[in-house]
Amino acid sequence: MTLDQPVTGSLSAFDHVRRGDTAPDWVNSGVCAAWGLAPSTTALSLIAVSENVTFMVSVNQDPTLVVRLGRPGYAESIEHVRSELLWVEALRHDAGVPTPSPRHGADGDLVQFVVDDSGASWTVVAFEFVIGTMLEDQADVASAFAEIGALTARLHEHARAWQRPAEFQRFSWTLDDMTGGTARWGDWRDAPLAQQDFDTLERAEVAARAVLSGLTRTPQHWGLIHADLRPSNVMTHGGETTIIDFDDCGDGYFLYDFGSALTFYEHRPEAHEMAANWLDGYRSVAALSSDDLETAAALSLMRRLTMLGWATTHRADALPADLWSENQPGTVEVAARYLADPLWLVG
Repeated sequence: MTLDQPVTGSLSAFDHVRRGDTAPDWVNSGVCAAWGLAPSTTALSLIAVSENVTFMVSVNQDPTLVVRLGRPGYAESIEHVRSELLWVEALRHDAGVPTPSPRHGADGDLVQFVVDDSGASWTVVAFEFVIGTMLEDQADVASAFAEIGALTARLHEHARAWQRPAEFQRFSWTLDDMTGGTARWGDWRDAPLAQQDFDTLERAEVAARAVLSGLTRTPQHWGLIHADLRPSNVMTHGGETTIIDFDDCGDGYFLYDFGSALTFYEHRPEAHEMAANWLDGYRSVAALSSDDLETAAALSLMRRLTMLGWATTHRADALPADLWSENQPGTVEVAARYLADPLWLVG
């Protein structure tokens, strides 16, 4: 089943909306209709524009839901969108993974639609609002990484055992989906790089791909992953951790989730502690071999290149200003370190 209307909408509809701003009228009215909310007591404010567009929904000034409008063309079908939520529901039910509960619309479906001012249809999904602070906004990021690693191992265990519904459909994260001309989020080669930096990145990618070339797509290495469990997708409150945003989940190498966890931080001094804590947490649930560490390091390099490509196709306010400005020089630094010692981050 494909999307019901031709997807002609564009993220440019939100060019003038910044974090904290009120949602456009068509978003507000569409969401109220889809979830049976009263427009007079409901307000939506922007959280972020990234792969998708996310708003906080307040009813009588109390945060109640988080809704996400799907970026036009990102989802391949309605089943693609619904499948993400089916996995989230299964993780909550089967494995007790702390993640917000998806909210069914007034018609009982998980996936709803709103129509923008141009007549284009957007998919919309909703989740319960979770009180907390994004890890990305906290001073001490590294201390949470042991729990993130353990939670990731639980996700992987669930993915290996879960019987997917017949209609389940998600995309894959192959190496070519990460980097290159067909990369899902953009090609790092489109960044404004000096020739010396370009050469460093290219050599590092070749080296990482060589390490990963023999990796097989068996249940040991390949399956359903979160694919973006970085500090912006981890919430903490009162000592409790909640993981959010499964909108990029799909089939990939399990240890790509290690690289994703360190996104935008690999060049920073705390990266070694973050990596060590993540690995310790993962090992508390599942074993990791020396080959796994080599794989994790190579996938971390591939992830960093992926996110340099991501920056060529996304708004600067999708990240804190410091992480945005450090992204390109930090990527070159990480690539140089990888070339000098492929295990520098996990050793």
